[in-house]
Amino acid sequence: MPLAEFSTQENVVALLQRSLERGRLGHAYLFTGTDLAELEAVGLALAQTLNCQEPPQAAPDGTPLDACGACASCRKIANTNHADVMVIRPESKLRQIKIEQMVRRNGSPPRVLHDLVNNKATEGLYKVALLVAADRMNANAANSLLKSLEEPPARTVFILLSTEPERLLDTIHSRCLRLTFAGDGRARFGEDEQAWLGEFARMAAEGKKDCFGRYRLLGTLMARLEEMKSVIETEVEEASPLHDHDEADPELREQWENECKAAASAEYRLRRAGYLGALQGWLRDVWLHSAGVSSVNGDLALFPNLDYTAEAVAERLSPADAVANLRLMEQTQRTLHTNVQELVALETGLLKLKL
Repeated sequence: MPLAEFSTQENVVALLQRSLERGRLGHAYLFTGTDLAELEAVGLALAQTLNCQEPPQAAPDGTPLDACGACASCRKIANTNHADVMVIRPESKLRQIKIEQMVRRNGSPPRVLHDLVNNKATEGLYKVALLVAADRMNANAANSLLKSLEEPPARTVFILLSTEPERLLDTIHSRCLRLTFAGDGRARFGEDEQAWLGEFARMAAEGKKDCFGRYRLLGTLMARLEEMKSVIETEVEEASPLHDHDEADPELREQWENECKAAASAEYRLRRAGYLGALQGWLRDVWLHSAGVSSVNGDLALFPNLDYTAEAVAERLSPADAVANLRLMEQTQRTLHTNVQELVALETGLLKLKL
């Protein structure tokens, strides 16, 4: 699919094409937005452009500025079977990008990222690594990628795609050129997150501001997080070699156990952020109502099915209070990345909300 066909992303496409025309293509990009499928489509279109055999547009020096979408190279990239273009996605039950996808180890797939990075291009001009949902790299995979970003080979482009870029390491952020894609601004939340948010929002709309009422709200979140933690621990254990190799020597078992704990902890933090993100989205709807915006543009609500709860809470708040809630949630999420105990951070944050 040619870059020109992404009509809603004209600014981003124009910037990429100017970089190509001036010979200033970055070695690593971070594409962020709300639609992961569209980010992937643009990433593949850039890979096609870099390796197109019959480009419809080209710079004076012959550098392609767009892809034809029809040549053999473009077709192979579209079908993800081009030798110089690799797409890496979250795998396993935990939906993570793992170290085995980056470097060759026992149990690695036939092709890993370092195969692409360390070998010369065989079919095209550029090697392109496309990491879908890059924020789902586990710690080992992220550190492995970081080494490649620090010493990028010539004519190799890394394209990281993320709807939640704040979950990426700062050191990875700093080595990528970030391009933000236009969208409807609506984050995608899972059924579990939305079900919990519905319960929380309905309780908040009741307006019970006493201490017991506040702790009931906190209790719904803590109960859900505890349940989720148990599920994650089971998933990690079932996906671990521990599940199938009882005869392994103690040293190896200890290593696997430590890896399990690290994986469970990382996945828990990842999913917990989803619940807090949903809450922040609903508080945004409250703010829209308090500012009188939602009554004019009702389609701006992130959670239209809970709009009546947002309106009920907004009637009790000033716009300043509603904005303070959003800032408080941002601070709470930052605090959770420190050494402060989870319960203390959540208790402090949720009990201060103006509802």
